[in-house]
Amino acid sequence: MERVGFVLKVKKGMLDEYKRRHREVWPELLDAIRRNGFRNYSIFLDEEGNLFGYFEAEESFEKCLEGMATEEANLRWQADMADFFEGLSGRPDQSMLKLEHVFYTA
Repeated sequence: MERVGFVLKVKKGMLDEYKRRHREVWPELLDAIRRNGFRNYSIFLDEEGNLFGYFEAEESFEKCLEGMATEEANLRWQADMADFFEGLSGRPDQSMLKLEHVFYTA
């Protein structure tokens, strides 16, 4: 299991809609997330649009993303959400800046 933290930047004028969409995540996307090894997945957002995500990957960050790249629901979601973000290079899930894990305590 790998603990993963990542950051993205949501456009400031789109914060409310971003939050609304995450209250209504498609059931087929949630199934794909679970099927591809994401556990304890959380997203945090501040009023400036700074987004921090955290999840525990069953195997690895890379393996989770590889699996999601084959999921039709994820590809639709990424296309629908792309306009929400600043500075993308590819789909939003391809643009997540993975943070170095430097500390953990249980």
